[in-house]
Amino acid sequence: MSIYINKDTRVITQGITGKTGQFHTEKCIEYANGKNCFVAGVNPKKAGEKIFDVPIFATVKDAAAETGATVSVIYVPPAGAAAAIWEAVEADLDLAICITEGIPVRDMLEVRNRMRAKEAAGGKKTLLLGPNCPGLITPDEIKIGIMPGHIHKKGRVGVVSRSGTLTYEAVAQLTELGIGQSSAVGIGGDPINGLKHIDVMKAFNDDPETDAVIMIGEIGGPDEAEAARWCKEHMKKPVVGFIAGVTAPPGKRMGHAGALISGGEDTADAKLAVMEESGFIVTRNPSEMGRLLKGLL
Repeated sequence: MSIYINKDTRVITQGITGKTGQFHTEKCIEYANGKNCFVAGVNPKKAGEKIFDVPIFATVKDAAAETGATVSVIYVPPAGAAAAIWEAVEADLDLAICITEGIPVRDMLEVRNRMRAKEAAGGKKTLLLGPNCPGLITPDEIKIGIMPGHIHKKGRVGVVSRSGTLTYEAVAQLTELGIGQSSAVGIGGDPINGLKHIDVMKAFNDDPETDAVIMIGEIGGPDEAEAARWCKEHMKKPVVGFIAGVTAPPGKRMGHAGALISGGEDTADAKLAVMEESGFIVTRNPSEMGRLLKGLL
């Protein structure tokens, strides 16, 4: 079992013929059950062609109708990426995963409002992961995104992070200690994104095959504190927490577009304090995440 995706998931790649889309789709096809999972690509100009033996369609709707795919991954360049997300939503997919970095905030605002309006009108809710995220993986089953497959190992620990590189760091530490992962989810660091820490923590809490979780956050925004407070009331599994950016000065943007602190509840110290109050085992040293989690099992 896993959250969101498994070996039976069928995936469409939007932007499959671009350099980035080609490179990562090929890597995903080579990983575990990828050959069966990646069933379609989308490029209006190349419909009817094939790449890596994957058929290309003119639209997401056509691709979903022909192949039964329920998930899409988006490598479309920033200028067209928000429109690509909306196309996946309009096609009523279960999940759209947007890897693209640098989408204008205004475009994301518009897409988010349209998604909310569609849902409010009784339309199907499509989950969005990202943008500006590494994607997600269920080890030994399927990887959708840009994470290195070889560092993962199948097991029972969930990982959720706003930072791609820190996701890999946590996973590599766990694997080195002989601890496998149920799923690892990178939610991305943009100010306007889809799934939040709280959504992924709820999914891990409900997943019978996840025993513990590492939750990694960053400075900026209220998301980690909200997730920690939810966990205090509801989470039945032990959690190790880490926040990147302890030394960041207020007002300075660090790395991700969303990692900008005003100096209130969005500092690393404030978030770590909320996590601690909520029963997390917290660390200020990212190299200890795996070891601390091992101590909880």
